[in-house]
Amino acid sequence: QVQLVESGGGLVQPGGSLRLSCLVVGSGIGFTIRAMAWYRQAPGKQRELVASISSQGTTNYADSVKGRFSISRDNDKPPVVNYTVYLQMDTLKPEDTAVYYCNRALETSWYAWGQGTQVTVSS
Repeated sequence: QVQLVESGGGLVQPGGSLRLSCLVVGSGIGFTIRAMAWYRQAPGKQRELVASISSQGTTNYADSVKGRFSISRDNDKPPVVNYTVYLQMDTLKPEDTAVYYCNRALETSWYAWGQGTQVTVSS
């Protein structure tokens, strides 16, 4: 069973940066790379997708984070046992405050959710 372990969140001032990491622990050697995404959920709001990366490395971003966030991936050369998906977040704004999660980009094929990592942007 695939496990997702998010880390890297914290408290940062507006205009600051954070780099989130998502360790995707596979179910064995030869684990298949899937399209992955970072999501976030702010208090009282629905979870939203903020960035995705396809198995080929194509990236997409929500309009609210374009030009500020960057998604990437490493340790994805076969045979894959596990790999890491990153979210570099620059020029952070208070409205970026949320719990950030990673998961598959395809909603109908989500893995079990990890614990998420809290990002708080405040002065």
